[in-house]
Amino acid sequence: MSRRLLSWGIILIAFSVLMSACSSGSNKEANTATATEQATATKVVKDYFGEVTIPEKPKNVLVLSSIYAEYLIEMGVPPQMVIFVPEVEPDYRAPYFKKNGIQMIEAEQYQYNYEQLLSLSPDLIVGIGIGMEPGTYEELSKIAPTVAINADSEMKTAMPELASIFDKTETSKQVLAAFDAKAKQAREQIQQAIGDKTVLILRVESERYRVMGPKAANSSAFFYQTLGLHSPEAIKDSTDWFSPISLEALPDMNPDYIFVEDRILKDHDNTESMKKLKENKVWASLTAVKNDHVFPLKTSDFVHGVGPVGSVLLMNNVVEKLVK
Repeated sequence: MSRRLLSWGIILIAFSVLMSACSSGSNKEANTATATEQATATKVVKDYFGEVTIPEKPKNVLVLSSIYAEYLIEMGVPPQMVIFVPEVEPDYRAPYFKKNGIQMIEAEQYQYNYEQLLSLSPDLIVGIGIGMEPGTYEELSKIAPTVAINADSEMKTAMPELASIFDKTETSKQVLAAFDAKAKQAREQIQQAIGDKTVLILRVESERYRVMGPKAANSSAFFYQTLGLHSPEAIKDSTDWFSPISLEALPDMNPDYIFVEDRILKDHDNTESMKKLKENKVWASLTAVKNDHVFPLKTSDFVHGVGPVGSVLLMNNVVEKLVK
């Protein structure tokens, strides 16, 4: 082979290596650009206060409601962080969050430490819109894009709204359908066991007693609609979540079963109220009391323990007490 041909061969090899390196570099740059675009891509969603621009694929989501965090976990989009108020949370939830790798940010109930939230560097904040003050929304929005979901905490209304934000509508439908199937089975078990016998939810507070209205929303709907329980005739049309009553009014209701909530409320002690109730002759005369059909009910289990996990646990507890 002549020296001239050898030289041309070397030149061609060098040129090929150079072109390959350039092509590789271009591909890397293109991939980097694509990844950057995906990381910074945004979308506009509607919430309780209007429209808000949020990341398409947020990486550090802070959820202000542990109930909403449970919904998101069950839909397959677990948040990175959740505000957690230990004294009001049901027993199962902390281990549940830990199992799913959720960082729990302990806080006071109904209070936000904005400096603390800022230090967490969320790229998206999600909370319950109904009941949120505009001023609170404004302060949260200074920290990160904030979505105030146009719903309360009730599963059938909140989950579809959350699903639409995180593109999980079909998953949400599947989760709700699975819950409905379990609720149907529980309802049938209760109906077969106690028929039309009446059930009262009695709340004991430090200075008063209240009863749950069967035509209210949230937990009332869970007991009297989802589980199909029958309320005493005297309050069958009540739309109040809880109405104050005197102990003397209980014989007019005279339920067959009573679930008694010793309400958990910060800086309140119900010891005397509970003692007064149990020592009252009116209480002792009730059918449910005579038949030992009185069961404890934790505030955290039915007020905050809402969700595909918590509601099933509560459902199982009610079935266990009524179906014997």
